[in-house]
Amino acid sequence: MTLDPERILRLEDDGVVLLDQRRLPDEEVEVTCRTAAELADAIRGMVVRGAPAIGIAAAYGIAHAAASGADVDEADRVLRASRPTAVNLAWALDEMRRDPSPDHARTIHRDEVARCRTMAAHAADLITPGSRALTHCNAGGLATGGYGSAVGALIAAWERELLEYVWVDETRPLLQGARLTAWELERASIPHAVIADSAAASLMAAGDVDVVVTGADRIAANGDTANKIGTYGLAVLADHHGIPFYVVAPTSTVDLATESGDEIPIESRDPAEITGRFAAHNPAFDVTPAALVTGIVTERGVHYAPYEESLTAETAAA
Repeated sequence: MTLDPERILRLEDDGVVLLDQRRLPDEEVEVTCRTAAELADAIRGMVVRGAPAIGIAAAYGIAHAAASGADVDEADRVLRASRPTAVNLAWALDEMRRDPSPDHARTIHRDEVARCRTMAAHAADLITPGSRALTHCNAGGLATGGYGSAVGALIAAWERELLEYVWVDETRPLLQGARLTAWELERASIPHAVIADSAAASLMAAGDVDVVVTGADRIAANGDTANKIGTYGLAVLADHHGIPFYVVAPTSTVDLATESGDEIPIESRDPAEITGRFAAHNPAFDVTPAALVTGIVTERGVHYAPYEESLTAETAAA
């Protein structure tokens, strides 16, 4: 059973209502953000996370600001500064500049869910019968506002009886895999097991992984891909073991203005997420070079290298 998009986040008269992802899987608790500042804090604090879902939340924040008579420009500024890596945030805010109405924000949400379903179908075409997939972080309905990108692909493959099993990286330090992806797969009745991030290499060496599927927070014009920290390492391992590595993300994640991964800003988070006693370095994302990516799947299909050509052609056709 997939998540109802409005259960994940929605706009109401008194604010933007978010399913608190920090409390999952043990509790399903909602948080209502009544100002742009409260919503920005919720985005920074991981109440809502995942590039498309952050964009949808920001769209709802602008719609609520406009409807309540708040300063829309200030709301845009505050929300735009909340998290730097995911390009969907800026994309959604730019969209809301054209029309800050609740209807437009809800359309952005509906369209994002529809894109996920379409790209999931394209990605499922790449999964062979009996596949054991490995995924990292959470790119399900929680991260996208409904259905999911990478996890959506796994759900679509399961429904076609192509998928046998899913290995779920725990995804340190905030355990988005162990807490969120595993919870979504459980709801969908898909067989899975949570593994320590460091166990992926031995599983691949044993021949127990057939495909790696991840989401993305920003895709540069050359196909370099920013995703949750640890993704780059998986791509290197997959390349070494001859395992296909697919990135599944909507076109709102493609940033043609960013030429390569070197230009993607990488968010650095509180060291206390790792340890409260010692010095710590805590980047939230890493960049996977395009050369390690077998294919990038969007709602418009599967794109292969050279990505400068395939991604540019896609955006021109949009």
